[in-house]
Amino acid sequence: MSVPASSQETGKAAQQTDLLQNDSENASVTKKAGEETDDTGTEEAGSDILVAYFSATGTTRTLAGYISEVTGGDLYEIVPEIPYSSEDLNYSDNNSRSTREQNDESVRPVISGSLENMDQYDTIFLGYPIWWGEAPRIIDTFMEAYDFSGKTIVPFCTSGGSGIGSSARNLHNLAGSDVIWLDGKRLSSDISHGEMVSWIDGLSLNVMAQ
Repeated sequence: MSVPASSQETGKAAQQTDLLQNDSENASVTKKAGEETDDTGTEEAGSDILVAYFSATGTTRTLAGYISEVTGGDLYEIVPEIPYSSEDLNYSDNNSRSTREQNDESVRPVISGSLENMDQYDTIFLGYPIWWGEAPRIIDTFMEAYDFSGKTIVPFCTSGGSGIGSSARNLHNLAGSDVIWLDGKRLSSDISHGEMVSWIDGLSLNVMAQ
């Protein structure tokens, strides 16, 4: 059985998968089926696995959801305080917001909301699209907002053609040395259920949902 596939883009546009904003305006932690939440939107019992992601077209969001299903982890969507418009995400415009951000390593887009229970998580799957060969700057914001000491981080990316490249290494530098940083992986939008399970199981983290 295959995970539902999104259509693959081709050519230059494929290098910028996830460039059209389709996200909600509020960050949230999504609970697994049947679990109750308190007033802050966090778990009462508490999973120790987090699947944090930023998505624009929905591709990364969909794959993050599959990872959550396989691991039983909580979903956390990284949402910009100021949403990206289609004009902001025009990669062919040198003056577009996203182009300017990606060309300036110091830019840190503000995230809407925050995750107040980061301490409960031991393993974090971190997902993002590849923009101009790197993770979007809002991922840098996320990495600098929390203390990841002692945590295991598994990066994954989506792209029409580009691999994870140097993006994971650069994010590792932001996370600091006191983390267990696993090799990142580009996940295809048409990855099968079996392939997803095989990848996660192969990490040897004992994070498969029971």
